[in-house]
Amino acid sequence: MSIAVRNEGSNVNSNINVTPMVDVMLVLLIIFMVITPMLQNKVQIDMAQVTNPENMPDADKDDAIVVAITRDGGVFLGQNKVALTELGGLVRDKLADKPGKTIYVRADARAQFLAVENAIDAVRTAGVDDVGLLTQKKEGPGGAGGE
Repeated sequence: MSIAVRNEGSNVNSNINVTPMVDVMLVLLIIFMVITPMLQNKVQIDMAQVTNPENMPDADKDDAIVVAITRDGGVFLGQNKVALTELGGLVRDKLADKPGKTIYVRADARAQFLAVENAIDAVRTAGVDDVGLLTQKKEGPGGAGGE
C-alpha cells in the first residue's frame, strides 16, 4: 500500500490578477471625467430671485465670461478674485478674440448696489455692450407654481 502525497505548494499561483483592478480604475476615471466639469465650483452666491427670469443658456457654456459679485463686495472673473480696477483690462483681454460677446454678471442678492454698479461700469469701459444679469427663478407661492 502506498501513501498518496499531495504537493499542493508547488501548484500555488502567486501572480496577482490585475484585470478587476483595471476595470475598477477605469470606472472611477470615467466617473471623475463626467463629474469634474459639473463641479465648476463657481463662487457661491445667493442670486436675486424673480418670478419671470429670462432664460440665458449661454451663461452655462464653458467659454462664457461671468463676473461675480459677492455679498462683501468681492469681484470674481470666473473663479479668480480680481480687483475692481483690474476688471476692465482683464475682460478686454478675454474679449480680444471674441468681439460682441455678452458678459454675464452674477451678483449676490445682498450685495451693495454700488459694488454691482461699479463692476458693470468696469465691464462697459472695457468695450462690452451686452451685459446679462443672472437671477434665479422664485420657487413656491408667487413663483411658477403659485397663484
